Amino acid sequence: MIGSLLLLLVIIAVVFILVSHPGGRLGRILLLALAALAGIFLFFLGVGILAMVVMICRSRSVPSLHQLSQMVNETLFPLTLLVGRLLGVSKERILRSYISVNNCLVKNKKFLLPGPRILILAPHCLQNSDCPHKITVDVENCKGCGKCAVGALKELAGNYHATLKVATGGTLARKYINDIRPQAVVAIACERDLSLGIHEISTLPVLGVLNIRPNGPCWNTFVNLGQVEQAVMTFYKGG
Repeated sequence: MIGSLLLLLVIIAVVFILVSHPGGRLGRILLLALAALAGIFLFFLGVGILAMVVMICRSRSVPSLHQLSQMVNETLFPLTLLVGRLLGVSKERILRSYISVNNCLVKNKKFLLPGPRILILAPHCLQNSDCPHKITVDVENCKGCGKCAVGALKELAGNYHATLKVATGGTLARKYINDIRPQAVVAIACERDLSLGIHEISTLPVLGVLNIRPNGPCWNTFVNLGQVEQAVMTFYKGG
């Protein structure tokens, strides 16, 4: 993110040099106005990054700066991917970092919600590929045979009175969120789907849990149930 901020500074400096040659009073006024706006924008980005670092290091939210930090995190996310590519940093590594930073910011805010206001979103690839039961329609169709993690997730959701939904992709996940209207989401997915989902529904607090892919992506995946339960407990106050 600091690299992204520096890149923005370089771009603004180059534009300033290129357009400053024509001269004229109006041109100078416009350039000064643009420079002032750019300076304000960069100042807020810098404050947001600094606040984010402080909150992560202290494991404590700063209420007055929390919203700004999240906004900066979302704003610089696409540019961070570009800078990472230029520097040879793998996309997967950046996405994991983005998810981790988001999780830290969400945990530091100390949400306390009743179980029914928490939605657990799981990917359909957690289901055993040989299973004949359609759990994306209704997760209650799961028979809890133990061949995949869905039965255990169903039990976990029941223990905390949370809602469990299994989605085939982003479209269905968004539908569940719109229909259920939770106040917090625990999402299980790969780096790509988690980061895109967090970025897209930034108005909701989302804790991301990466799935385990011993058979490759989107095929008989697993998840650490302890991590899912910890994420639910971050939001849960009982009831």
